[in-house]
Amino acid sequence: MPADLAVIGLGHLGLPLAQAATAAGIDTIGFDTDPRPVAELAAGRPPVDGSLTASEIRRMLSGGFRPTTNPAELGRVRTAVICAPTPLGPDHTLDLTAVADAARALAARLRPHTTVLLESPVHPGTTEGVLRDLLEAGSGLRAGRDFHLAYSPGRLDPGNRAHGFTGTPKVIGGLTPACTESAAAFYGRLTDKVVRARGPREAETVKLLETNFRHVNIALVNEMAVLCHELGVDLWDVIRCAETKPFGFQAFRPGPGVGGHGVPVDTIGPHRPLRMVELASQVNERMPQYVVQRCATLLNEHGKSARGARVLLLGITYKPDLADRQSSPADEIARRLMDLGAVVSYHDPHVPDWRVRDLPVPRADSLYEAAAHADLTVLLQHHRTYDLQGLAVKAQLLLDTRGATPAGAAHRL
Repeated sequence: MPADLAVIGLGHLGLPLAQAATAAGIDTIGFDTDPRPVAELAAGRPPVDGSLTASEIRRMLSGGFRPTTNPAELGRVRTAVICAPTPLGPDHTLDLTAVADAARALAARLRPHTTVLLESPVHPGTTEGVLRDLLEAGSGLRAGRDFHLAYSPGRLDPGNRAHGFTGTPKVIGGLTPACTESAAAFYGRLTDKVVRARGPREAETVKLLETNFRHVNIALVNEMAVLCHELGVDLWDVIRCAETKPFGFQAFRPGPGVGGHGVPVDTIGPHRPLRMVELASQVNERMPQYVVQRCATLLNEHGKSARGARVLLLGITYKPDLADRQSSPADEIARRLMDLGAVVSYHDPHVPDWRVRDLPVPRADSLYEAAAHADLTVLLQHHRTYDLQGLAVKAQLLLDTRGATPAGAAHRL
């Protein structure tokens, strides 16, 4: 059965797009070469943690959304959006393997007048370079003449109800002006505002800037957290006051590390590295180690050794109130505590099972009882279900890495 749209890649990037398109009445298929997410979606279950809820998946299916592994379906759509993952490779550049595989699958069935869009994070130049070459070689068609080609950076913030798909402006950059307008016509059905970039490279670099902006600013406040602890200064009070400035400042807050799906990119092919981003990554990557150092110091100050200490970790996801553990610092913190000989357990209302080094980590059933029993309780993520005032009373020793507890109720990062 023909469809208007094919979303290629059914992960954290593709699923929200498919959801928005289905809700807008666009006949949508979801294609993935991996049968596992397709099977999960067809059964009404979210294929990845922290993406969509089961009820949202069921609404999509009842609205006509069809997940498939059949590449023949790609030859029947008017618009195809590639949302394949692009993780960092060992050389700190983005791995385009999944994007290339998606492009080849689409190219073999690409029809004239189709609009092809790329949303995956990529290096500037990928759309009009690697992607264009693969599509043209596999289809015999020419981009900008026989089919439209454009880039639009993914911008969704998982769990953010204030800024959903409709209310988030969509940046687009087409290979030609006609490509840009074709992309604008598609995204105009999904979002309230479309922003036209000069071309694909500019649109690709928007994603690069937005992601690196987040990591650089988090690194700044993480360094400030270490400094303020040494100075005896309450950084959270500093941030509270600083964010009253109506211009020239945006509040970021420190934490035990930086998780999420947007990875900082400091190396782009043969070009000069982004030194600021490189330094920011080093700062952020040191935060789990710093948290463990603070844990050991606090235990020592209270007459206890890290070896044999019972440490309870609260909140192991990368964002509050979500089940998504992508790049969460909790894993490294747990490993480092175990290396010191600590006995680690955890509590998270969104994560029923957790394994570190392929070994199950004990999950606390009764939060207050576990906190009272632990030598040290560490808040890694502030889920809204946590009563921090009550936890501060129950816990023998509480380290708050999020600055969420009332002033004086716990030791802060």
